[in-house]
Amino acid sequence: MNITREIVAADKRKPLFDDPLKLPFGRQFTDHMFTMSFAPESGWHEARITPYGPLLLEPSANVLHYSQEVFEGQKAYKSSRGEILMFRPRENARRMNRSLQRMCMPEIPEDDFLEAEGELLKVEERWIPGQKGASLYVRPTVIGTEAALGIKPSSHYLFYVILSPVGPYFKEGFNPVSLWVSETYSRAGNGGTGEAKTGGNYAGSLLATREATQQGYSQVLWLDAGEHRYVEEVGAMNIFFVIEDTLVTPALSGTILQGITRRSVLELAPGLGIRAEERRIAIDEVVDGIASGKVSEVFGAGTAAVISPVGKIAYQGRDFIVNGNQTGPWAKKFFDTLTGIQYGELEDRHGWIHVVK
Repeated sequence: MNITREIVAADKRKPLFDDPLKLPFGRQFTDHMFTMSFAPESGWHEARITPYGPLLLEPSANVLHYSQEVFEGQKAYKSSRGEILMFRPRENARRMNRSLQRMCMPEIPEDDFLEAEGELLKVEERWIPGQKGASLYVRPTVIGTEAALGIKPSSHYLFYVILSPVGPYFKEGFNPVSLWVSETYSRAGNGGTGEAKTGGNYAGSLLATREATQQGYSQVLWLDAGEHRYVEEVGAMNIFFVIEDTLVTPALSGTILQGITRRSVLELAPGLGIRAEERRIAIDEVVDGIASGKVSEVFGAGTAAVISPVGKIAYQGRDFIVNGNQTGPWAKKFFDTLTGIQYGELEDRHGWIHVVK
């Protein structure tokens, strides 16, 4: 790509945060952003790195009325050797294109996706924290921008990338969080957009999430829309259960986000010494297993938190305590392995790390 650049003068740039580990998630943004436009006659064009700032949209822009929007969540890390590292970014490019297909939006060539992120990260390198546990969150987004009412795909689009330095996603850090099982609301139904990373999925989850937090829980554990019987995912991550000697996660069914951290856990499991299985898991199997001790650990997996141990699940008015509300050995092993690879401390045997050059 031919990327034009408008760089903020050094004396006009924002100050860095003193302690990146205390950064709230997604509240502070870097000095620059990447943008690229799409039009039917010219395809993707006008790739630019400019100062971070507001977008100029018509009040009739498609995204504001019909929610043609997809996004991704990634992180950039700084190795002890000073390298800029990204974890499996090509998988994010592929997942974004799957989401774009589902939402009737034009795909972005994978190499252009990686180049856009890489060039922006090089401009903003000073924002990448050096401390383990902190990182630079990367948010690529595509929105429909055609100024027209009427339910149809937009003809024009904007692809942009913004960056945010972040500390731990949950206020608990790498300590057990609590989940509330929603028995009323559903996140996604068969044939819907559940496996696409589109904003409408998250907007529809806000009410249940608010109810969960009002009752003192960290996140919602979603069940299937058809029977409200089978576990699907958590609001911000996929879910795993250690059931006796097997690591179990819900099978992908079109209603569950195809998490890249989820996939990485499944691929790491055999080498770490545990058998992994994807299948349907009834909530009754989960809570009965916690009560009997068959379910010894529960943890979430996602870009934002990496691995998040679960210490409590609320279902039908009862709290089920997992592993004495303590972080279990498998959650810690996966967390240590994944973060070790992401920060360049452990050997990358899978070829997952992309070094930005």
